[in-house]
Amino acid sequence: MTIASLSPQAALPSPSTAVWQLGPFPLRAYALCIIAGIVVACWVTERRLRQRGVAPGAVLDIAVWAVPAGIIGARIYHVITSPEKYFGAGGEPLKAFYIWEGGLGIWGAVAGGAVGAWIAARQLGIPFGVVADALAPGLPLAQAIGRLGNWFNNELFGGRTTLPWGLQIHRMDPDNPGHALRDDAGQPILEPGLYHPTFLYEALWNLGVVALVLLLDRRLRLGRGRAFALYVMGYTVGRFWIELMRTDEANQIFGVRLNVWTAALVFLGALIYFVRVRGPREYLIPIGVAATPTPPTTSDLSQVDISEGQTSARAAAPEGYRVVSEEQYDTWRETGVAPPEPADGVRPEGAEPLDDELNDEAADDEAASTRADAPADETREARDDDRADAAGVRPADRDS
Repeated sequence: MTIASLSPQAALPSPSTAVWQLGPFPLRAYALCIIAGIVVACWVTERRLRQRGVAPGAVLDIAVWAVPAGIIGARIYHVITSPEKYFGAGGEPLKAFYIWEGGLGIWGAVAGGAVGAWIAARQLGIPFGVVADALAPGLPLAQAIGRLGNWFNNELFGGRTTLPWGLQIHRMDPDNPGHALRDDAGQPILEPGLYHPTFLYEALWNLGVVALVLLLDRRLRLGRGRAFALYVMGYTVGRFWIELMRTDEANQIFGVRLNVWTAALVFLGALIYFVRVRGPREYLIPIGVAATPTPPTTSDLSQVDISEGQTSARAAAPEGYRVVSEEQYDTWRETGVAPPEPADGVRPEGAEPLDDELNDEAADDEAASTRADAPADETREARDDDRADAAGVRPADRDS
């Protein structure tokens, strides 16, 4: 009789193998799930960037920076928050680089990926807020797909449960990662009882966050990074209560898991940003590329110039982008005529004032208030000085 025969029938089984050999190369389920999530996130982000005026293919340029930076950031966060596994007594420092064995912190992934995306956005001339908002629904969707890798690895589960969706967990072989231990009969050994599938709870929660971001973004026309802040708030709320259910080893502060504190702090930061930042959704018009109007949706397929599409596909990337309002962007798409360049010091229609502009306006208001409160003689002197400066001369001092 084995441990598996003593366990009740589970509604949710777990795979006993997470690694397959493809010739001399190991094919790891965890890595495949991460890659699939990245591909889906890029696809969603590409569509949303193009809806805002970014040239096709820009997401690949962004991913070249964001994906490696995100993986590095995720691993750094994991190693920093779990140093004893690699640098403590009996630790193996070289295993800090074994990302295929698991151990990627989402907090580090978002931070590192944001740095990479910011670098790419600067090179492409795209406002970083536009990139962040375009990524907002794709990132939780990628996280939901990536959590399936935890299912294959038999990890990130919660405490014991008798619920009908309880999860079977295999006892994994530490000497053969990605494979379950087997009994004398060759059957995989199960841990006794059933467990909360917290990785599944998080995956389903993330899908809910995707729906929330898409719904509110469509209704509120979020811009300037507020859609991304909404994603962060939605994700951290779920991560807070799900993290409390997990039973795997983790460092704690005041008896509470470190990631619970992280989720709370990140939520507060995103909430403050979402409340304080205002502004319409940003749309972009490329600079240095000839504009072509969008064909009417009612036009017959036979009337579309195929050679024109092939030429535009080979067109060089734009030199940069101009931020315009939604109305200006729609007009540009319909007519191919870009709005006139705003005069120096004039903000585009619908745009929020920049910080330096707000400071200048405040300084002007303060100066005007000072002149209004000053005695009449001083005010008259100030006007005389202003007129003299404009003429290039100053009046003689009254005391001389």
